[in-house]
Amino acid sequence: MDRRQRVAILSESAVLDRERGLLAQDNPGAAVGITKVRLPAGGATHLMRVMQTNACSLSCGYCPTFCGGKVKRTALGPEEVARTFMDMHRRGLAQGLFLTSGVPGRPARATDRMLATLELLRGREGFRGYVHLKLLPGADDAQVDQAARLANRLSVNLEGPGDVYVRRLAKEKDFSGDLLPKLERAGRLLREARRDPQRSLPAAGVTTQFVVGASGEGDREILSLVARLEGDRLLHHAHFSAFQPVAGTPMEGAPATPAVREFRLYQAEHLLRQYSFRFDDLVFDSSGNLPLDDDPKTAWAHAHPDQFPLEILSAPYELLVRVPGLGPKAARDLVQLRRRSPVRTLHDLRRLGVDVVRAAYFLTLRGRRFKDAPAPVQLRLFAPGQHLTQAPFRTPVPPCAYR
Repeated sequence: MDRRQRVAILSESAVLDRERGLLAQDNPGAAVGITKVRLPAGGATHLMRVMQTNACSLSCGYCPTFCGGKVKRTALGPEEVARTFMDMHRRGLAQGLFLTSGVPGRPARATDRMLATLELLRGREGFRGYVHLKLLPGADDAQVDQAARLANRLSVNLEGPGDVYVRRLAKEKDFSGDLLPKLERAGRLLREARRDPQRSLPAAGVTTQFVVGASGEGDREILSLVARLEGDRLLHHAHFSAFQPVAGTPMEGAPATPAVREFRLYQAEHLLRQYSFRFDDLVFDSSGNLPLDDDPKTAWAHAHPDQFPLEILSAPYELLVRVPGLGPKAARDLVQLRRRSPVRTLHDLRRLGVDVVRAAYFLTLRGRRFKDAPAPVQLRLFAPGQHLTQAPFRTPVPPCAYR
């Protein structure tokens, strides 16, 4: 196969079906694997997301590229990845690179090939833009150190919140002896890099991913670990991928995880990272999972009726931001607005971006509650996820490979 054909195979999972062909539609000659990514601060950028190889000796039960998977195997050398990316970058099609790899044989050798790619980009090509590198299971400390010098962002996919869960996914992976220490080391290095005025490359921190529902873990266990790592500033943020069975994998017959569980985990992680919630504030059900019918902030509000209602003319920002339907920006704007002009109606709150349907019950204006009852819970015809087809996906690599 020529280089373009190999890039097509190794980047096929880089774009979900709804994104596939994003640039190819407007640029028939463009290379595949370039994906539009939204930025946290607003706006968007385009990343080339590609695997160095999809050959792998690991037995990850959810992944079609596992050691026994029936997929077409191929690889790109460091020179080929660097040349392909720089061609796309010079044409204005890709502003950054996300590089990952399967683990064919020794992890150190596969990691060296990715690091060689980055050395070419940073050294010979002089590329100073964004690079996200996924560290492989089994990479050694010296490789982690080198990766922290060359990349803006590193990721170490924990997949589960403890040894027993990770072993159920892949018997070769070692949570407490390899994955977690590697993430913590990378986190310390990039945390220190952000404080270094001499560093020429911006340090964007470390991310991780959990395959949710594949190994019997609970949300409480996942979020307890995430809260500790983020609290220690070793983790920038976490990704959560609701498990979906893939045809041809050892876990093909396992039940899919409802997408709403993934959504609730993202909401809870945002409360920890952006709303000053503590882990102990989160509400879990008897099985250790987040409620699916209520978002985590609403669940907390219902569990703490003594905290409400809040008087919008005097409540501090720290309490306003805990009101369902009222985010950090709206809470800040409300505090500023009431200093210079009166707040008279729900329309004033709506103009600030407040979801008044959810927030009204929890707020008062001069002692009078806006609404006498909370927003009703929407009734479900099916249990979460049960309205979906349960047939396994047919895909060369699951979408979670590029988180």
